[in-house]
This record gives sequence, structure tokens and C-alpha cells, in this order.
Amino acid sequence: MHKRLAFIDTLRGIAVLSVLVQHVFEVIVEKHPTGAYYWPIHDVFGYYMNFGRFGVVLFFFVSGFVIPFSFPDSATPVRDFAISRFFRLYPAYWTSLLVGLVTMQLLDSKIYPLGQIAANVTMLQTFVNVPNLWVFYWTLAIELLFYAGCTILFAMGLLNRRFTAVTIVVSAALVGTTAALLVENRAVSSVMEVGLNLSAMFLGKIIRDTVIGGKLRWSHVAVCTLLYAIFAIALADRRFGGVYHENFFHSYSIAAAYVCAALVFIGFAVFGERMAWRPMAFVGVISYSVYLMSPFAIVFIHRLVWFGDGPLGWSIFLVVIMTLSILVSWMTFTFVEKPSIAFGQRFRSARRKKVVLEPALSTQGAAE
Repeated sequence: MHKRLAFIDTLRGIAVLSVLVQHVFEVIVEKHPTGAYYWPIHDVFGYYMNFGRFGVVLFFFVSGFVIPFSFPDSATPVRDFAISRFFRLYPAYWTSLLVGLVTMQLLDSKIYPLGQIAANVTMLQTFVNVPNLWVFYWTLAIELLFYAGCTILFAMGLLNRRFTAVTIVVSAALVGTTAALLVENRAVSSVMEVGLNLSAMFLGKIIRDTVIGGKLRWSHVAVCTLLYAIFAIALADRRFGGVYHENFFHSYSIAAAYVCAALVFIGFAVFGERMAWRPMAFVGVISYSVYLMSPFAIVFIHRLVWFGDGPLGWSIFLVVIMTLSILVSWMTFTFVEKPSIAFGQRFRSARRKKVVLEPALSTQGAAE
């Protein structure tokens, strides 16, 4: 068994609540009169920082910190890794699909094409050019790509080589920044955005190799973070232009999300368990379920009850959604995620040798 790192769970909690808060304020701004509060909200959540993207990128950093070290020391590590990932991701994801379909049918009488549903059941819809049933599923495709990349590198014996992750991040940053500055093509920008997200993950591994593995130095982290930040800023300007999403969000907010996620993650990694906060770590433990279930809690509460316009009503709206999301997610975690993970462990092969435990890492996390 791996010992959990509480500061990693705390980061997961911060990440998923950032996503939830962003979604709540998007509903408030887009569907309700905000009057004199419009510009303050616009500036906080739209112009200077997109907290939703910040939370997602923070999850990517956590994945990079955790996943490359999740291949077990067993007779069939790749097979065992694939099995653990399947039972970690799919049962909770299928539960989210079912809850979403039922919720939208009850509230909107909305029926989705059977082919779209079938593709989404596989979690591979993005790769066959089928739309996600709900937009927030987009992060799962990035996670799957990262798993596939780590598996290939592991099979080639390259995953835990000293400079593999450094080479990936530096190369992606140089190519991506050049493409962002010189190529005016939306398809190319979309591919580069995937590269940026994967870069965040491999930068998470670089940070892990520095603070725990001792294989790299802080100079490596500094150079890679700087190149990654330049890549993020250049791509955000090219990919999202000046403004997007009905002129509410600005490209600055996306760039800020990527850069701030890196800085926050580095700060937590430097101080380690001193940054752990038990209540937030609890949210982090159930963060995958919170990520999958909270959008439907927002839709459900918003349709059934409104607490009034203005700061008080909005605050109550946020607290109710947060409470419901955590409650439902705790139930999903308890009755779906944990049993599924335990069931999947039955199929693991035996360890090749006894392993000395380090303060290593759990494989739990949102969008993991």
C-alpha cells in the first residue's frame, strides 16, 4: 500500500473547488442580472483568472506528480497499471453519465443520440470526433493521453530516466511557442493546447523528481517552468484571441490559470506536508467524484430553487451547491469508487519482490 500525501489531497481539494466556484459564478453572470456587480465578477472570474482552468491544470500537475510512479513492481506492471486505471476511472465516470442523463431528462426532457451516448461510455469520444455529452469531460481525454504516454515510455524504459520529462517539457514549449507565434491555424492551436496540458503533467513529474526523487535540481524546475509559462501565455493569446465565450472570458485569464497553477503547485511541493489542511484534504480524497457530480448539482439546484440576486443570495447558492456536491460525491466515492478500486486489485499479479515503503503516492485524484 502507498502512504497518502495529505498536501497532494489538499491540492486536489483546492483544484476541484476552484472548478466548482467558477461554474457557479458562470451561472450567476450568464443567467441572472448582476447590475453593478457585473464588472467586479467579470474581472475576477473572466478577465484576470479563470479558476476553472486553474483547477483543471492543478489536477494535471497532480497527475504528473503521481501517475508515472504508479506502475507496480509486479510481474506484469503495464497490465496491472491498466487494470488499476480502468477501475479507478470508469465506474465513477459511468455513474456520472447515468446521473447526467437522468438529470437532463427530468429537467429538460432532453434525449441524446444513442451513438453519442455509446461513444461517451467508452470515454474515447474525443478520439473518434464525437462530442462530449458534457463539456467538462474534455479533461478525461487529456488524462488518457498521459496514461498512454507514460505506458509507452515505461515500456521503453524511459519513463523514469533523469531527463526524459525535462526533454518533453522543453521540446513542447519550444515547438508550441513557435507555432503559437507563427501559425495562424485553429487546428494547430488545438493540438498545441493538448501539448500544453501534457507539459503541465510532465512538469509535475519534474517537480516530483526534484523534491522527492532527488534526481533533478531546482534549476531544472526553474527553466522548465519559465518555458512552460511562455508557452502558456503565447498559446492563450493565439488560441483564445482577445476574448471568447460571449466576451465574458479573456485570454489573459487562461494564461494566468496555467502560470498560477504551476506556482501554487511548486509552493505546495516545496513545503510538503506543512501545507496540508485536513478539511481540504478530505475534499481532495473525493475530488474525482466532486468533479464528475458537481455540474449536475449546479443544474439541479439552479432549476429548482433560487435564493435571490445579490451577494447574499449568490453566497447561499454557492454554499448549497458545494454542500450537495460534497454529500453526493462522498456517497459516490463510498459506494462506487472505493469498491471498484478494491475489486480491481483482485486482478493484479504478484509483486516481484518486497518493496520498502517510502512516503509515496496514492493514485487518487480528480480526472485521474
